[in-house]
Amino acid sequence: MKPSTLSPCLAVALFSCLWLGCASAPSRPENPPTLALQETTVASQGLTDATVRYAGQVVSPSPGVLEKADYELVSDGQVVKTGTAALNVPLTAGQPTAFSFEERAAYVRGSEDLKAMSERGGTLLMALRGTLTVRSGQTVETLPFAASRAVRVPRLPEVVVESLDAARYSAEEVNLTLRLGVKNPNPFPLRLEGLRYTLSVAGKPLDEGTLAKADTVDASATGVYPLEASVTAATLGPEAKALIAKGTLPYQVKGEVKGPLLSLPYTLEGSVKLNVSR
Repeated sequence: MKPSTLSPCLAVALFSCLWLGCASAPSRPENPPTLALQETTVASQGLTDATVRYAGQVVSPSPGVLEKADYELVSDGQVVKTGTAALNVPLTAGQPTAFSFEERAAYVRGSEDLKAMSERGGTLLMALRGTLTVRSGQTVETLPFAASRAVRVPRLPEVVVESLDAARYSAEEVNLTLRLGVKNPNPFPLRLEGLRYTLSVAGKPLDEGTLAKADTVDASATGVYPLEASVTAATLGPEAKALIAKGTLPYQVKGEVKGPLLSLPYTLEGSVKLNVSR
C-alpha cells in the first residue's frame, strides 16, 4: 500500500499559511507598550484600613487606549483585596501618558492580628500589583505592574488617668472628678466607638457607663474624657462615712476601648487624697 500524498493545491495552501502566519495567532508587535514610571502611595491610613494609590505612565508606539487595571492589594505579604479599575485613558503614540487609581481595604485581619502587629512594631509593605490592558486597533496587550510603599505598623491605644480630684464637701460626701485619657501613638487619627468604664471605690462599684461615643482622637494626641461620681451613703453604702474620714479613697477603673476591629481591655487603680471643698 503506498503512503498517502498531499494534493498540489493543499500543499500550496499549507505552505502559504506557514509562510504568512495564521490570522488566528497574530505575532507580538516588535514595539509593544511599556510602563515608563510607577509608584504606590498611601493616601490615607487608619488603625485597620488604608487607601492605597497607584500611579504610572504608559508609552505606546501607536495610538490606543489604556482600558483597565486588574489588581491585587497586598499588605504585609498577604492579598487583602482584588479588583478591576476601569481607566479608559487615551494614549498618544510615543508620548508618556499618566494614569492612576486607588483602592481602600482593611489591611488588618482581626483583633489578634492587630495586637500582633502592635507588639511587633516597625513598618509593613503595602503594594498594588497586577496587569494593565492596552488596546491599539485590533491589538490587545497586557503589561504587568507592581509597586509598594512602607507604612508604620498600627499600634494599640493606651488608656491612662490624666487627672483625678476628690473634693470633700462634708464628712459624708465626696465628689470624684476623673479624666480618662486615650493615647493615640499612631501618625493617623484613631476612630473610637466608645470607652466603657466601671468605677469602683474601696472595691465597691460606684458608677459605670460609656464615654467617647463615635469620637476620633487626633494623630499622636490624647483624647480626654471626664466623668464625675459622688461618694455618699446613698451611692456607696453605710461605710462611706468611715472611708471618707480616712482622708484617702482607693479606686479602680476598668473597662474596654472599642473601635473597628479594636477591643482593648484596661484596668487602672490607685488612691486619691481628699481635698476640702471651699
